[in-house]
Amino acid sequence: MSESQTEPQPKLGNDLGTGSIGKLLFSLAVPAITAQFVNMLYNIVDRIYIGHIPKTGTSALTGVGITFPIIVLIMAFSSLVAMGGAPRAAIALGEKNHEKAEKILGTCFSALLVISVVLTAVFLIFDEPILWAFGASENTIPYALSYMQIYVCGTIFVQISLGMNMFITTQGFAKTSMLTVVIGAVLNIVLDPLFIFVFDMGVQGAAIATVFSQAVSAVWVLCFLCGKKTSLRIRRKNLKIRWDILLPVLALGVSPFIMQSTESLLSIVLNTSLLKYGGDIAVGAYTVLASILQIVNLPLQGLTQGAQPITSFNYGAKNYVRVRKSVKLLLCCTMAYCVLFWLLLMLAPQLLVSVFTSDPELIGTAVWATRIFLFGCFAFGAQCGLQQSFLALGQAKVSLLLALLRKIVLLIPLIYILPLFCTNKLFGVFVAEPIADILAATVTTIAFLVWAKKNLSDEALQRRLEAEAALKST
Repeated sequence: MSESQTEPQPKLGNDLGTGSIGKLLFSLAVPAITAQFVNMLYNIVDRIYIGHIPKTGTSALTGVGITFPIIVLIMAFSSLVAMGGAPRAAIALGEKNHEKAEKILGTCFSALLVISVVLTAVFLIFDEPILWAFGASENTIPYALSYMQIYVCGTIFVQISLGMNMFITTQGFAKTSMLTVVIGAVLNIVLDPLFIFVFDMGVQGAAIATVFSQAVSAVWVLCFLCGKKTSLRIRRKNLKIRWDILLPVLALGVSPFIMQSTESLLSIVLNTSLLKYGGDIAVGAYTVLASILQIVNLPLQGLTQGAQPITSFNYGAKNYVRVRKSVKLLLCCTMAYCVLFWLLLMLAPQLLVSVFTSDPELIGTAVWATRIFLFGCFAFGAQCGLQQSFLALGQAKVSLLLALLRKIVLLIPLIYILPLFCTNKLFGVFVAEPIADILAATVTTIAFLVWAKKNLSDEALQRRLEAEAALKST
């Protein structure tokens, strides 16, 4: 007899199968949004403090900005495993297969540990060549190296705190998931000025504060997933990596991985292009823009993380009415948020830009660039909400294609092409972003409407039930 038959089924943190969609999304999304917003503070708080270091602040901020692709890539590997594993674990729970869900958890945990070791070794061995290739200059390379060499030593803590936290969220324990990030971020906010200014450690102090904070978050996650309150528990017998489990997880997780890793590639392309056409001041402006973009995107990820357990669970339980309701509500929320943020960026970009620097030249360049670079952010709601809904529904290939469309097919080529036709080369680089954003969101919306009509209708459910009945009869 299997473990799922002998063990009593765990009670989820929220009633994903029968509770009010609106209340569930609120109860799951608000902590997830809070967690994402606070998580954003890990790197943004570093940049805020670093940008205001007397005399060297602008160069230090630009140098730390050069390391952004590395930070994003480390986070992308946690998404490769966690955002592929968590939806599959939720679907298994919806199918009442608790044993399978715990095997997915154990395999994902071990995979994250292996990835941590490999990434740390690669980045420490090839640190300087990587940073030169990413757009560093003689003025910024010392700051980039100082930050990167310390930050990558905490890769294992990033993988555990971000990756395994998704398995807490997917069970419905949104408040616990939120506390994972809040604990670390609050520590980072407190420790940053202490190490940077009081101990006079500059960018090294910022990196030390960040790594320590991430370590505390990782310990919190492990204590919960090994404790008694969790529905899914890390068990020694499930820690062996099973390829029959890991490969489907990676297949589903490759879409968010590409979304984030191509963000790293995009940062490299932008840094090198901006250094060519505008020098260090243009690269510094992009560091500010990337920080503002995080402020836009991370709450969107919190919304989608809140909706994911509802969508995945009910899709596994074949409750298509609730699936449709959860996707519609998610889309309304993401679009409303993005439109409001777009208005702020277009009307008063200086409010956000001045948070990161007091350098008049950098502020002037960044304010001008914000209205161009982020003009298409109103479309992020459709792009993010529907692409992540594809992921929650287990549609890895579709989500992957849409992830590739915006950055690889549209944005990166446009960054190289448009400056050739613009008198102002910097304008050509910056305007590539809104063009790609609007086109990608349009294609994603059409693709989801077509897929949903075919696969989430009442007729589609009837076909699925008949097919499963026929399979059982044979």
